[in-house]
Amino acid sequence: MDAKDRTEHWSAPDAEGLACLRPGDPRRATLRDRRHWRAVRPQPLAADTWPSEWRAMVSAWVARRGEGPVRRDVLLKSAGAARAHDMDRVIDLLLRAGLIETEERFERGSWWLHAVRFTGAPALRSALGLPEPDHARQIWAGRRDTRFDDAELDAAVDALDAEPPARALSRLALLESLARWSAEGRSGTWRDFAQFARGDTKAVTGSEREWLNAATDLARRGIEDHTPLLRLRAPLRLHSSAGVLDLGAAGDFIGLSPRTLEHSRVEGKPACWRLVENLSSFERVARSAAADEAVLWLPGYPPSWWLQAIRTLLAAAPAPCFIACDPDPDGIAIALHAARIWQEKGLVWSPWHMSAEDLAGLSVRRSLTARDREKLLLLRSQGLPPTLDALAGAMLASGEKGEQEALL
Repeated sequence: MDAKDRTEHWSAPDAEGLACLRPGDPRRATLRDRRHWRAVRPQPLAADTWPSEWRAMVSAWVARRGEGPVRRDVLLKSAGAARAHDMDRVIDLLLRAGLIETEERFERGSWWLHAVRFTGAPALRSALGLPEPDHARQIWAGRRDTRFDDAELDAAVDALDAEPPARALSRLALLESLARWSAEGRSGTWRDFAQFARGDTKAVTGSEREWLNAATDLARRGIEDHTPLLRLRAPLRLHSSAGVLDLGAAGDFIGLSPRTLEHSRVEGKPACWRLVENLSSFERVARSAAADEAVLWLPGYPPSWWLQAIRTLLAAAPAPCFIACDPDPDGIAIALHAARIWQEKGLVWSPWHMSAEDLAGLSVRRSLTARDREKLLLLRSQGLPPTLDALAGAMLASGEKGEQEALL
């Protein structure tokens, strides 16, 4: 039906301001008859007072919707069968506000809603605070050439061209967060990454997680699919309802789940704690440490589960701490982050194998980046322990940084 026919056959508005269109001869109703409704005198729509469930339901309908008709069953599938009553109520409000037209069909002796046409989709998106699809497309056009100087992440960006612009932008933001996570040497669980990326441990959806897992090597970037393990060697015993676990019986080191530690009573008094950032270096130190020393793997910027586990250990087994990280800007920042737990307990800590002399003694060093220099200047401005301040000064003077693996 063309626009002229639709205009000619619309009825005068009824008492509620709604007009009806009966395609064909309105005097000849049949069991297969249909009719359309639209508002001639639209009523205000107070979408800002709607329940959040209503707003989410309509947002899903109109985020990328044009003016083509959409069947009721499609809308219901999007809303969820449990929201059928709410859906029909919302559709009635949208009709009376002049933002949609409806099509009804006469079946089984009654008129039933068959389809909806979103004639006011842009106005609805504005009322709901949704961007226009073209707006997202324009932003994506300006950001699709983003590069990370990382072949894996750059390939993931290129693949986003196949996605709708809004989804591409959302996933690009995740890649940017992953790049920062990697640059800062972080590690942890999916929830740790979600908190880092979006400020909420559950804010990364299942589909986003599957996509990111397929596009990148997350294990290499320190994001765990499974329960993380606290790697340590320590002269401690754990008492739980299941029995006693003697950590000192391990030949080199052992891995504990946070839950195991949480549900155990810790017994023992180590002479000191040694924290080692590089995993290979940690394994060597764990095998060679004195029997009364406790050695912990420090997984980069310590994630929340690790910090909580160490607080549990220190509450039961306080001792001074020696922290060994890469002699580079992030290594200094990581050491300071981990040291806060000892400072909270009023315990002494010291850098270990992180001096200017250690850096100078390395046979292989790498050049500082612009980011490295900025980080060093910021760290020094905030105040550093003498050993770390001297290391930072040596890096700025030489323009070089090092790695821990050659030191331990």
